[in-house]
Formats: sequence, C-alpha cells, structure tokens
Amino acid sequence: MQRISFNSTLTIGLMLFALFFGAGNLVFPAMMGQHAGDQYWQANLGFLITGVGLPLLGTLALGFSGSKSLLALTSRVHPWFAFGYTTLLYLTIGPLFAMPRTGSVAYEIGIKPYIEAGYGPLGLAISTVLFFGVTLLLAINPAKMVDIVGRILTPLLITCIALLAIASLMAPLGQPQAPEGGYVFQAFFNGFQEGYLTMDALAAFVFGIIVVDAIRAKGVSARKGMLTVCFQAAMIAAAMLALIYTSLTYIGASSVSAFGMLANGGTVLNLVTSHYFGTFGGFVLGLIVLLACLTTSIGLTAACSSYFHQIMPSLSYKSICVVLSVVSALLANIGLEQLIHFSVPVLTILYPLAIVLILLTFLHHGFKGKRAVYAVSLLLTFLVSLVDGLEDTPLGIHQLHDFFNRHLPLYSIGLGWLIPACAGMLIGLLLPERQAEQPSSSPVED
Repeated sequence: MQRISFNSTLTIGLMLFALFFGAGNLVFPAMMGQHAGDQYWQANLGFLITGVGLPLLGTLALGFSGSKSLLALTSRVHPWFAFGYTTLLYLTIGPLFAMPRTGSVAYEIGIKPYIEAGYGPLGLAISTVLFFGVTLLLAINPAKMVDIVGRILTPLLITCIALLAIASLMAPLGQPQAPEGGYVFQAFFNGFQEGYLTMDALAAFVFGIIVVDAIRAKGVSARKGMLTVCFQAAMIAAAMLALIYTSLTYIGASSVSAFGMLANGGTVLNLVTSHYFGTFGGFVLGLIVLLACLTTSIGLTAACSSYFHQIMPSLSYKSICVVLSVVSALLANIGLEQLIHFSVPVLTILYPLAIVLILLTFLHHGFKGKRAVYAVSLLLTFLVSLVDGLEDTPLGIHQLHDFFNRHLPLYSIGLGWLIPACAGMLIGLLLPERQAEQPSSSPVED
C-alpha cells in the first residue's frame, strides 16, 4: 500500500481543519452555549454530530466513492440532478452566501468594534476589498495552498484559540445558568440543527476534493492508500474541531453569569477576550477571526473556481477566481445579518439532501448502486425539505407545512425528511430493474 509521511498527513489534516473552521464556526457554538446553559453538553453533542461528524463523513465519502468530483458522485442519481444540485451547492458555499459571509464576519468581529459608527459602510467596503484581495492572491495558485494554509496560517489560528480556551479553563467566568428556549427540553436537537449553520456538511463535498487532490499530489493513487490517508487526515481535523467547538460552547455557557444574555456570538467572544486579555484581547479575537475566515475563503475560492472552470472550460481558472472574489466582495457589503437571513431557506433545502447523499454513498454497494434508490430517496427528501425551507419566505406552502407539522414525525424538530428518505430507499429497492437501470459509478466523466 502506498504511504506518505506522518508530517504530510498532518499537514493535510491541518489544512482540512483550517478550511472547515471558518466564518460562523466561531460565533455559533458560543451563542449556543449561552442559550443551552447547564445543558450545554447535550447541545454540544448535537452540534458535534452535524458540525463535525457529517463533514467528516462527507470528506470520506469522496474518497470512498472513487469519484474524482462531486459532479461525478451526484451523477449516480441522474445527470440533470448532478448538474443542478452541484451547481447550486457551489453557488451556496461559494459566491452567493458562504464566501461573502467570510468577509462580513471578519469585518463584524475583527474590525467594526474599533471604528466609529459613522464610518461603518466605508470600513466594510475597504475591509472586504482587502480581504478578498488577499484571498484572490492565495487562491489563484492552488499548488501552494496546502503549504500556505497547512504550515503557516493554521498553527497561528490554533495558537490564538488555545490562548482563549486555556484562560477560560484556568479562570472560568462563572457557572452555567439554566437553559433558555428550545434548549430547556430539546437541547440535543437544537444543537443538532445549530450545526447546520456552519454549512460544513455541504462544504465537505468541496473540501473532500481538495484533500483527495492533495493526497494524489503526494504520490498516492491506489484506492486503499487514498482512503487510509483521507481517513487519517479527516480524523485529525475532526478531533481538533471537536475540542474547539466544545471549548467555545463552554465559554458561551459560562459567560452568562458574567455578562448576561448577549445579542450574538461575536459579542460574546469580544467581551470574553477583553475580560481575559484586556486591550490585547481585541487583537487576539481579531486575529482568530481573520485567520478563520481567510482560510475558509481561500479554500472555497479555489474549489469553486475549479468547478466552474470544469463546466465552462472557455474561462480560465484565474479569471473565474477574479469574478468570484469581486462578486463575494460586493455581496459581503449587504451585511452579515442579511446574508444569514437569505441563506437559511436555501440551506434548509440543501442540507438534508447532502446528508442523505452521504449516507447513500456509503451504502452504495449494499443496494448495488441501484439508481432508483438514490432517485426516490432524494426526491422525497427534497419535497419535505423544500416545504420546510420555503415556510418563512413569500413562497411558503403554509397548508402543506402545517400538515407535515401535525402528521409527519420529527418535522417539528427539523428532521421531517428522515422517514421519507428511508421510505424512498425501500421503494427504490422494490422497483423493478427496467424502471431503475443500473448506473455506472460515474456517468459524468471524472
């Protein structure tokens, strides 16, 4: 079996960690901890399943499937589904939502607290131009990205977070208070849904390709060797993510007795770092946010540019990098709250599809790759998640939403798609072969 050195595996694992730990991942656990209170362990467990476990499985799914792209993997369902879902996923975690969010979060937490209110719009504009300018410079040469992210930026990021985590353990802010809202009786499921906001299960399909390419660049081409290194790198990233998310959740839970309930996770982190480090605290927090957002932005720009170059080969990779960076900088200026607001319906629709696709990928050989299993399961999942996602928009199908809420198990906690997905698998298995012809493992050329 082909092997690579431990240092190379560690570098790839650190790169994967840095790519996942980006915009939003700082603020969501801290805010969740505030609301979960003394139930933070349950909430944290749910968050780790969707914020760490699913991204880990998504990364491994790419290596397990043998597909060289997400387009090839999703072609197991249908070529039209492959193109539509893959393109929408890349747009969601790319220039429409996730990439602009990296720039907005970097500004909101790392820069905005230190400029006068009247200069807010100008400060946002300048910071996003600089932020995405640096992103462009580093993403435009993907061959150097592994070393830049894995060897330089990631250790700095880990050091900054470690300072905050150690301080909170040595001198806790206080005892966690009673939980609030949905965390009183359903802390686990609320934490489970909170993990959706990281978008990491979606990004796993993209980052998994980066990991596979990085492993191939180290000389590993055999499937068994690829899976081994991919698993090792993913476990390194998962362990680090779990430790950091748990620390941030605890920080949020313990901060209530000192600061009360706060408006958002960014405010929590600002006050906590100022409490422990004084004036230096703002610098530490700003550095953490900048590095976390920048590493994610670099990875997303490189991955999205590669995909759009694949489907539009007449456009060069570098020119697409430029377009994505410009679009992201423009959208980042609408503000963090609006970006999150607009992304929630799309995320609610896409996320269950990603979860089901990951699970079906690992079960592929068990049902012999029968296309109907993929198609029916994902179709039923889509119908439920579509109704759920559109509910709070002008396009909401309210009567159907109310019907699902009353009669579909788990719908009220955001898992209404689970039983239809399982039913779809059974229906697909029962369909005769002439209605469900066997697909190749990659109908779209890898």
